[in-house]
Amino acid sequence: MISSLRVVPVVVVDEVELAQSLGEALVAGGLPIAEVTFRTDAAMGAMEVLASRGDILVGAGTVTTVDQVKEARESGAKFVVSPGFHREVVEYCLANEMLVLPGVSSASDIALAMEYGLKNVKFFPAEASGGVGLLKALSAPYQSVKFVPTGGIHAGNVRDYLSLDSVLACGGSWMVERSLVNDGKFEEIAKLTREVVELVK
Repeated sequence: MISSLRVVPVVVVDEVELAQSLGEALVAGGLPIAEVTFRTDAAMGAMEVLASRGDILVGAGTVTTVDQVKEARESGAKFVVSPGFHREVVEYCLANEMLVLPGVSSASDIALAMEYGLKNVKFFPAEASGGVGLLKALSAPYQSVKFVPTGGIHAGNVRDYLSLDSVLACGGSWMVERSLVNDGKFEEIAKLTREVVELVK
């Protein structure tokens, strides 16, 4: 589903009460997926609300501990995304058959992921690390690995990343900016989401 949708909205939710309307906006925009980051106290509650809808693939982002993985599973999350390679998180997810996308930004990181048998990883922070140019260089010797670039990706460069055979999907927050969510601008989120879907077709 991640590879077919091509873009994963990376969401920061400050109030659980906003999650239902956010879910409606994503579905209305044609992008029924959300990576809810563990950056606020409302993260678990937001995951529960979104997962309980049944029409959105929910993941947990900014996961750095096994306890967070457990909380994410309990909340209905189906995948886990980490900013870096946290061995204990990867090992727990693999042991419990949960999709994990650890963050990588170097050949050594990718080699470590391969040692664990991982085929999909997060490329982070994408733009700050070297962008499309670095990803092309890293992909050449590691053609069995697929990447989900995240960090600094927006409407103006997302297609550059998605044009690479090595890219599974891109993570981005421009269509679900924290301020838009907090201000209740869900029609705007739906509009931006629809534009994303058209952009990456």
